[in-house]
Amino acid sequence: MKKLKSYSIIILTLSLFLACKNGAKQENKTLTVDEITQLTEEAYIYAMPILMSYKTMYMYSVDEKSSQYKAPFNQLMNTHRVYGPKDVAVISANSDTPYSLLWTDLRAEPIVLSFPEIEKGRYFVAQTQDLSTYLLPYIGSRTTGNDGGTYMITGPDWKGENPEGIDMLIPSTSQFAFTVYRTQLFNSEDLTNVEKVQEGYKVQTLSDFLGTDAPIAPPKIEFPDWKNQKEPGDDFISYLNFCLQFINPDETEKALLEKLAPLGVGAGTGFNLKSLPAEQQQAISAGVKSAKQKIIDSSNKYAQLMAGQTSENYDHDWLWRAYVTKMGWGANDPTEASYPLIETDGSGAKLDASKNNYTITFEQGKLPPVNAFWSLTMYDGTSQLMIENPINRYLLNSTMLSEMKKNPDGSLTLYLQYEAPEKGLGNNWLPAPNGSFYMLL
Repeated sequence: MKKLKSYSIIILTLSLFLACKNGAKQENKTLTVDEITQLTEEAYIYAMPILMSYKTMYMYSVDEKSSQYKAPFNQLMNTHRVYGPKDVAVISANSDTPYSLLWTDLRAEPIVLSFPEIEKGRYFVAQTQDLSTYLLPYIGSRTTGNDGGTYMITGPDWKGENPEGIDMLIPSTSQFAFTVYRTQLFNSEDLTNVEKVQEGYKVQTLSDFLGTDAPIAPPKIEFPDWKNQKEPGDDFISYLNFCLQFINPDETEKALLEKLAPLGVGAGTGFNLKSLPAEQQQAISAGVKSAKQKIIDSSNKYAQLMAGQTSENYDHDWLWRAYVTKMGWGANDPTEASYPLIETDGSGAKLDASKNNYTITFEQGKLPPVNAFWSLTMYDGTSQLMIENPINRYLLNSTMLSEMKKNPDGSLTLYLQYEAPEKGLGNNWLPAPNGSFYMLL
């Protein structure tokens, strides 16, 4: 806290001037520096999940020069491998199942997803979320079964009826939505079988599915460049205002956005951080810093709730939504998959492989209870990404059990450390970075 000279206290009151679309200046409600900082904190916590969605969308389907580029909108991209250290668009990514990735542009018409029949013993799931990271109805082994089917994602402005041949509608509250397919891989020799399943996944526009004329193409969008940031920075309001054009907020969100309007928040409204007076820029920067720390500090409250949610489940708890995004954008529904976070040892100290070696032991017959598979995945504590290691191993999972060495009493010990354990225990080793780390089980 800054010290105030005893002989005077000066309260600065600033009027926030915002650049409108036409380049004119609009004077809004007068805000003090403290009010700017407080509103910025609220705005950032609300915006962070939306902007992490935008970051991924931009890298996957907009910026063709990005090393993370996958495919244009409404085209499915199948990855014939599991994720590793070079996949940096999404933090805390899964490395168990090959992904198929799809960003949909729903402005002109709905998008139809068709699935083949998949063998009963192979788990698959297609998880869809909107720009706000709200989970939409699931397709997959748990919910719709492995017999195949056809489903349709609709945008918030679509008013049509369910066409014949569509098994289920998936309504999105935003004009853009993301679907990630996960197809179970049993072992490295099983990859060819996974690829055959992926070949059966089909994506079409509704007009293509029905064999009718396509509607008029929507206007071209000038997407703002994502500046290679790990997460949103002080200029987040400009990105938020862009994204809000494509989101249909509910009444509670509308009230929040109205509260944030004096800060310059508004769908399609221009915002130029650099044009603001230095005091206002500093106040916004302080609010962003405070919001980021608040998200980190919420771990005590939300660590055991580390899973994606529907809008109904979040119930406008913006901090919870931001925390889940911080730890793993695109996380599954807790019914579909649980993500217990392991970031401290038995004494409560943060995990750090530059200082200690660690073990996890499962008693005989007490491995994680699952219907499909379990895995323990290692992430760097700073970047939140997988880190390269000498044996290219980023997880230990249930498909590897037959290769692991059990203890004489039948229990299983996993070794979590930077250097390899003693001879004979290599299959039980999950390499850790030479520093802080965390794991998701």
